[in-house]
Amino acid sequence: MNLKQLVGIESAKYVLDGMVVGLGTGSTAYFMVEEIGRRVNEEGLDIIGVTTSKTTEEHAKKLGIPLKSIDEVTHVDITIDGADEISTDFHGIKGGGAALLFEKIVATYSKEVIWIVDETKLVDKLGKFPLPVEVIPYGSQQLFKKFEEKDLNPKIRLSSDGKPLLTDSKNYIIDLYLEKIENPTELANWLDHRVGVVEHGLFLDITTCVIVSSETDGVKTINVSR
Repeated sequence: MNLKQLVGIESAKYVLDGMVVGLGTGSTAYFMVEEIGRRVNEEGLDIIGVTTSKTTEEHAKKLGIPLKSIDEVTHVDITIDGADEISTDFHGIKGGGAALLFEKIVATYSKEVIWIVDETKLVDKLGKFPLPVEVIPYGSQQLFKKFEEKDLNPKIRLSSDGKPLLTDSKNYIIDLYLEKIENPTELANWLDHRVGVVEHGLFLDITTCVIVSSETDGVKTINVSR
């Protein structure tokens, strides 16, 4: 069993009957969705899933997990998702799978947010992983120039055909290659005020629990106080 599978299965233990559950996106979240699907089918687990991408929606449907959209529920009890980086103060970068907008919406309306990662995703400071910024296509080149002027080293994310990758909302992603983010809150605030920016991959003060797997220590759970 690989490290991603270990944390995926462990995180599914936090899902209880009657819960509305945010189902994350990505290679680690895949195993969590698989395990929840198994529990629904084999144990009769009674939940409602809220997905964070079309990919996860299709996966969950195949497994028979009952689903509703974020606008059809009053709240989300718990969201379980992966992360691309987690700093020592438990801020994160997400969006490597291009689902950052839906992921942040679902997380924002969740009572608890669990991130599931392997030990390679833990860093002192964020920034080595490129920071995704979702932007609307119209005016995207103007934003690109703004990012260049601020020395944020932007690059449009491309799909396999060489054209700009489209998110589930038909937006573009500009990845910022920063190496180190000294002040994530300041950068997040600056991005929030750029017209045309739909969302960014800085997930600050959001997670309440991190489950980490490693070759040496197995699975470890870290509760985060906010």
